[in-house]
Amino acid sequence: MSAPVQWWYVLLVLAVAAERVAELVVARRNAAWTLARAGVEHGRGHYPVMVALHTGLLACCLLEPVLLAGRPFLPALGLPMLALAVLAQALRWWCVTTLGPYWNTRVIVVPGARLVGAGPYRLLRHPNYVAVVVEIVALPLVHSAWLTATAFTLANAMLLTVRIRCENTALTRAVPA
Repeated sequence: MSAPVQWWYVLLVLAVAAERVAELVVARRNAAWTLARAGVEHGRGHYPVMVALHTGLLACCLLEPVLLAGRPFLPALGLPMLALAVLAQALRWWCVTTLGPYWNTRVIVVPGARLVGAGPYRLLRHPNYVAVVVEIVALPLVHSAWLTATAFTLANAMLLTVRIRCENTALTRAVPA
C-alpha cells in the first residue's frame, strides 16, 4: 500500500506555482520597463527550456509521491528540506527586490546600466540561481521525491551552464566596468 501524499505538500507545491505566476507578472512588467530603455534580450532559445523545466519540476513533485509507492513524508528529511525551500523563496525575492526593474526571468540588459552590487549581489554574482538550485533539490525532497530531485537537479545544472554563460556574456558586453 502506498503512502498518501500529504495535503499540505500539495498546498506547498501549489503555493510555489502561484509564486511562479507572480514572478512572471513582475518579469513582464520589468521586461516592458527595460525594453523601453533600449534593453536587449539575449538567450531566447533557452528560455522555453527553462519554463518547461520549472513547470515539469512542480508536476513531478506531485506525481512521484502518487505514482511510485513508498514515497512517504519522512520528517527527518522533509522538515529540513521544507526549511530550505522556504529560505530559497526568501533569497529569490531578496534578489527580485534588490534588482528592482532590472530583475527578469529573461536575460534583458539595458546598455550602459551599472551592475547591482547591493543586497545578495554583494556576496554572490548569481544569488538567484543559488535559490533555484536549492529549491530544485529541496522541494521534491520535502515529500521524498528523490527521483524528481535528482533528475531536475541534473537538468537544471545543464540549463544553468547555458544560462549563466549567456547572462555573463550579455552583461560584459552591455555594462560599463
